[in-house]
Amino acid sequence: MTIRVLLADDQALLRSAFRVLVDSEPDMEVVGEAADGAQAAALARSERPDVVLMDIRMPGTDGLAATRAITADPELADVRVVMLTTFEIDEYVVESLRAGASGFLGKGAEPDELLGAIRIAHAGEALLSPAATKGLIATFLAQSAAADPVGAPVDAGRLAALTAREREVLVLVGGGLSNDEIAARLDVSPLTVKTHVNRTMAKLGARDRAQLVVTAYETGLVRPRTE
Repeated sequence: MTIRVLLADDQALLRSAFRVLVDSEPDMEVVGEAADGAQAAALARSERPDVVLMDIRMPGTDGLAATRAITADPELADVRVVMLTTFEIDEYVVESLRAGASGFLGKGAEPDELLGAIRIAHAGEALLSPAATKGLIATFLAQSAAADPVGAPVDAGRLAALTAREREVLVLVGGGLSNDEIAARLDVSPLTVKTHVNRTMAKLGARDRAQLVVTAYETGLVRPRTE
């Protein structure tokens, strides 16, 4: 199956480079290019891409607003958005994840990393670029929340529908563990873990694994490290 990709960046030269790279892959094709967020949201509705490579900073409607528009549209529930950042640590990273993006990647990433990011997002996995640490999302959430140093209590209401095992899996997903790593930790099969993850996403209304990571921290189930 061919992965349909939409490119959204205000730099025409960069879009051209991305197009050449993506179209060179037998399992991918570029279905549209947008120079700003408004165009990206409109093309997402008309072209129904599988993955949108979305620059955060664009003139007019930026990537965050476009991502919110895409993820808020029920008809675009299967569209995955990967945010492109100029810097590995970007002040808008967590905002983009909260807006519904599947992850982020630095613009300085290697071609294979970019192509891998598209495939990972298309598969519904959380994407943290290779240069990012597993705790990066937690760090940004801690900074943006400006929470009490002691920490707020766990938001039991949002987690009420989860079983004890699903909560356990959510904690491990929030810690950045893969399905295989979680399976080894819980002494179950990766398929069983995948089932728990899918059920947890369904119950929490999460689009993908990245949203589970954010929820784990926002509810207080997992807390950022302070060291």
